[in-house]
Amino acid sequence: MHPRGLTCTGELEILHDEAGTWDVPWLATPRRLTATVRLSRAGGLPRRLPDGLGLAVRVTDADGPDRHLDLLMTSSGRGRAGRHLPLPRTDALRGPYSSLLPYRVAGRSRLLAAFPRRTRQAPVPGDLRSIAAALDAGPLVYDMCAEAGDRSWRRFAVLTVRAVLPVGEEDTPDFDIYAHSVRAFEPGGALAATRRAAYRGSRSGRGARREVL
Repeated sequence: MHPRGLTCTGELEILHDEAGTWDVPWLATPRRLTATVRLSRAGGLPRRLPDGLGLAVRVTDADGPDRHLDLLMTSSGRGRAGRHLPLPRTDALRGPYSSLLPYRVAGRSRLLAAFPRRTRQAPVPGDLRSIAAALDAGPLVYDMCAEAGDRSWRRFAVLTVRAVLPVGEEDTPDFDIYAHSVRAFEPGGALAATRRAAYRGSRSGRGARREVL
């Protein structure tokens, strides 16, 4: 899945939330953090066909020096059921990207999602060439949200994707939400053991080191 993608520079701005604190250390203070972002297509289908679109984010030093955070999301539906299901699309900015399965955020089960803003480049076809051209014209911006208790969305950060790095489409950092998670903000819930096994197999297949860096 997601065999090809664009690796990009970016930054994550953690926001002050008037609704209250998240009780999560890395979200406690408004600040800007460096991010590496990969935008990808799930099946590598021809550029004119709908495909699952991927958004992978590595937040550098999110929870202190060398304590990075990886987030993996895919294009999804909007409703309470649809947000748990991948949804192929042709426009990279038309709808949300979801973690599909919930995180444990300060002990509570919360799905994560990224909502792209309709910037002046919109619409942006979901093929890599078009996404790269959109980034040449300006940044792409996403509102990063987590579910609130009533399943509405509550924003915690803004992700800005700025420029494509000179990295081959098939060469990318090894994003892994289990190897790179932080205190009180961890993947969990249904299928956790299966997903951990899948990530271990993926790292092994790519020749990555097994230890957490």
